[in-house]
Amino acid sequence: MTRPGPFRGVFTQQEPIPDAAIAAAVAVLRSGRLHRYNVVPGEVAQAALLERDYAAWQGSRYCLACGSGGQAMQIALRAFGVRPGEPVLTNAFTLAPVPGAIAGVGGRPVFVETTEDLVIDLDDLARKARDSGARLLLLSHMRGHLVDMDALAAVLARCGLTLIEDCAHTMGARWNGRKSGSFGFAACFSTQTYKHMNTGEGGLLTSDDAGFMARAIILSGSYMLYERHGAAPDASAFADARLDSPNLSARMDNLRAAILRPQLATLDENIDRWNERYEAVAAELRGVPTIRLPDRPAAERFVGSSIQFLMPGIDEEGARRFLAAAADLGVELKWFGDREPRGFTSTHRSWRYADPQVLPKSDRVLAVLFDMRIPLTFSVEDCAHIGRIIAHCAGYTGGAARVVHVGVAQMAHTGGE
Repeated sequence: MTRPGPFRGVFTQQEPIPDAAIAAAVAVLRSGRLHRYNVVPGEVAQAALLERDYAAWQGSRYCLACGSGGQAMQIALRAFGVRPGEPVLTNAFTLAPVPGAIAGVGGRPVFVETTEDLVIDLDDLARKARDSGARLLLLSHMRGHLVDMDALAAVLARCGLTLIEDCAHTMGARWNGRKSGSFGFAACFSTQTYKHMNTGEGGLLTSDDAGFMARAIILSGSYMLYERHGAAPDASAFADARLDSPNLSARMDNLRAAILRPQLATLDENIDRWNERYEAVAAELRGVPTIRLPDRPAAERFVGSSIQFLMPGIDEEGARRFLAAAADLGVELKWFGDREPRGFTSTHRSWRYADPQVLPKSDRVLAVLFDMRIPLTFSVEDCAHIGRIIAHCAGYTGGAARVVHVGVAQMAHTGGE
């Protein structure tokens, strides 16, 4: 393989907001009624319409539009009834808002080991459930990787665990045809810029449980205006919740809801576009001896808005040289083995609000794990080009790798060609 030319794309550049969404946003701005409960007689707010639309799309009975995905998780945990100091199980491989949500409601994060395929370790889950006495698993489908959801269901039943799904990276993903977010008691979604629909910040919470959702709606800051929600339980469900639940002012506004509704109409099409781009990168990395791609089971229809790969045996200095070599050719990679948190990338060692925990299996995985966004602003050929750059920087020459173990000296060679 000859040395690829540099890539010139921007990894944080998203597609423009669709024209229909811009028109809907302008209509809200012209009305001046941005607050979700500020409506004229006979009008249904954009936030309520979004809740109705998303509940129908997701296949849930109820939906609540929130200010962020993190707020959706905190509201879900509070509405479920997590008590101060209560243990809550979650993945060791996740992003900071997940344990942050647990800590934010006074819970105690208990981290479960992660496998080399970047999913929760079901054997460790069973052990931690038994040892901690936890009632609840807040499962992060981190970076879009779905565990065997049928096997998970068996563990949950055996251990008496309730599941809340964090679907920030799996909006529209499926396991054996069933949508992510429909396997548990409730599900949380994000519409932050780097997720699958873009409002800068935003979140959605779904459930089929009326009492839970009544508490969640009051918690979000509905005051006594809960009947203005688009996918809410009957008013009778609010009899106690309206007086017992605190107001956390975590509402989504009409402007963001208006921007989201047209994006929802094209989400399935965009999932296909992401997966085409993911495959273009992955095709270049398969067969590179120094790289291991996580297994994606046939039952999983994922959303390839990012790609992850492991480089078994790489050491810290070799990882830094690999990152630098890729950056020199225009490819922005993140590394979960870094000792310090960088941007959005951090690990359990950086979350000092949680009890320190021994997670040797996850630490081994994270030490050699690399991550890359795949924005839809990249073409399929762009993604193939990126894959060739990564393969080149990993020492791949087209027939074999220059090295089997990517160490310090070998990685130094890739940066200066």
